[in-house]
Amino acid sequence: MAKTARRVLIYRLGSLGDMVVALPALHLAARAFPEAERRMLTNLPINSKAPAAAEVLRGSGLVQSYIWYAVGTRSLPELLRLWWSIARWRPQALVYLAAARGVKVARRDELFFRLCGVRRLVGVPLTEGMQRNFYGAATGGRDRAMGSGNLEPEAARLARCIGELAAVADIADPGRLRDPRSWNLHLSAAEQQVVDEMLEAEGWQGERIAVSVGTKVQAKDWGRDNWKALLGSLAAEFPQRGLLLIGAAEESEASRSAAQAWSENGGGPVLDLCGRLTPRQSAAAIAQARLFVGHDSGPMHLAAAVGTPVVALFSARNIPRQWFPYGSQHRVIYHRVECWGCGLETCIEKEKKCLMSITVEEVMAEVRAALLQPPVR
Repeated sequence: MAKTARRVLIYRLGSLGDMVVALPALHLAARAFPEAERRMLTNLPINSKAPAAAEVLRGSGLVQSYIWYAVGTRSLPELLRLWWSIARWRPQALVYLAAARGVKVARRDELFFRLCGVRRLVGVPLTEGMQRNFYGAATGGRDRAMGSGNLEPEAARLARCIGELAAVADIADPGRLRDPRSWNLHLSAAEQQVVDEMLEAEGWQGERIAVSVGTKVQAKDWGRDNWKALLGSLAAEFPQRGLLLIGAAEESEASRSAAQAWSENGGGPVLDLCGRLTPRQSAAAIAQARLFVGHDSGPMHLAAAVGTPVVALFSARNIPRQWFPYGSQHRVIYHRVECWGCGLETCIEKEKKCLMSITVEEVMAEVRAALLQPPVR
């Protein structure tokens, strides 16, 4: 099938971070179906801060075209339109890379794609083992089942679910997660040139630190006062370095506000790139930084993909490691409180206890350790 398939549908929802986390699985699909047109079924953007899949993957060669739809629609005409869009294209295989949403939803999706005429389905998580981010069944309560020894990152779960493609691609490791090539966005010379020209216009030289203070989710927001204090301390201890502000246009004001403390405490030049770059150009900018500091966010995953060391602040809304930046050079601060794994996007009752218990001094210690390490490149 892989040698003769000409049309392969890839099902993946989400925006920036979701697409970056799926890169190893997308590379595996490309190796397994090298001659096929790979078309992605994905969602329309639902937030101005959330770039569409095409903005992340355009030019990578991993996906050639897209079918868009509104997630959660119950409109019969819209569902029929979606069915017809897929059925008339006649994909010969489906690579299922959607997030785990329960076996019942997976069975519903399987039925839908069968009705669209797709014969070969790869990776549909029809078992609890494929749904979970850890191996094996729970044997002693939630804490033991979620113990640090058997958790796996979401990128690893996706690669495991489509592991049958590894035999087709003639490789031993399904996701090759430790291989930098599996995270390659294939940034173009033109994308790199845009960033180079911006930096040259500012006359920048020397070491740069990239910071992203923004987030789409209230439960992940560490707060302006904390970011101001951190950047002030960072500038005082590591003066004259350049600061790159990364994020969406809506995050520019908050980023500039936090950066005032940087400028007032001996920091070097500040370049606000919020809203000025595409996601791929942002990746090219972050690649030139000595360190990235930020929330659990899309830019954080971009930093990990391009090999820039990360200091990341995580709320405990997700299980440990599921969305951590992949790679041993990164430093993650995660406080596992009693309500960990809540999945909340807005935390009122606990006042973001997990995240707000992270101190500026704690983050500074990780940043200091990262900057005192020899550069990874």
